[in-house]
Amino acid sequence: MRYDFIAIGDVTTDAFIRLKDAEIHCTVNREKCEICLRFGDKVPYENVWVVPAVGNSANAAVAAARLGLKSALVSSIGSDLEGKESLAVFSAENVGTEFVNVNAGKKTNYHYVLWYEDDRTILIKHQDYNYAMPDIDDPAWVYLTSLGESGEKFHDTIADWLMGHRATKLAFQPGTFQMKLGVDRLKAIYELADIFFCNKEEAERILGLGPSDIKLLLKGIHDLGPKIVVITDGPRGAYVYEEENTWVMPIYPDPKPPFERTGAGDAFSSTFVAALAAGLNITDAMRWAPINSMSVVQDVGARAGLLTREKLEGLLKMAPKYYLPKKL
Repeated sequence: MRYDFIAIGDVTTDAFIRLKDAEIHCTVNREKCEICLRFGDKVPYENVWVVPAVGNSANAAVAAARLGLKSALVSSIGSDLEGKESLAVFSAENVGTEFVNVNAGKKTNYHYVLWYEDDRTILIKHQDYNYAMPDIDDPAWVYLTSLGESGEKFHDTIADWLMGHRATKLAFQPGTFQMKLGVDRLKAIYELADIFFCNKEEAERILGLGPSDIKLLLKGIHDLGPKIVVITDGPRGAYVYEEENTWVMPIYPDPKPPFERTGAGDAFSSTFVAALAAGLNITDAMRWAPINSMSVVQDVGARAGLLTREKLEGLLKMAPKYYLPKKL
């Protein structure tokens, strides 16, 4: 089978712990905020939800599948219960799992999400897996995102594979470790990227800048190699740089306040790429992406709120008149 969309990255199980007895301390400009719990005490929590088969790559693969694309995943999991649960979820979501490597005797990644009010802090741990590039034929799009530290050299393998399969387009949404590796170490990946995604704070971190103008950030990332650069900025919307054109796209109006924000960025980025993979143009992709992002934050976890194409297009028809990309 020739796939439309193959995501590469780590899978995790997320345990959402809903806190009710905590405090948030921020700097005056809210550049840095900290969640505080009483030390050496018993702190009550409201509830816990365990969500298997998530993580940036898993979320992207499921989003693409729900939008009608032939989607698969290149990843590693453990041979534990969480790994089996993840495979079952992907099968139910019509995501191809033939490229998922089950590591005997190892655990599946397991993250703890400290959820307070409408935002979260995630405690992460990536297992050491033996990453390898399977024979994925020639998919229309490869979507590369978060990998653990043991996957550093795997980026070189992916870059070599892409050099030999130039018909396949690359979308790059770096995770925490990939940003920590730095642009020099991942120079080939940046230069091969047809489209790149991050949020404003991540763009500043990647470029080694403080608070900066969005046009400077877009141009700075573009100069690293990606053909199209997309930077999201929370309620201020998203910005796109393409062929020296700069666009701004507003958020889709929330039907009610966000419930839980995990996966909003993944939904935006993967939906944008899925729209391009489905043959839509870049301005259509700009209009698709915020809708799935809006939907995801209305539920717990990164998967439950992902939309089918029919539902997404139904919401698009209901969009207000101002919901259009504009050139800056």
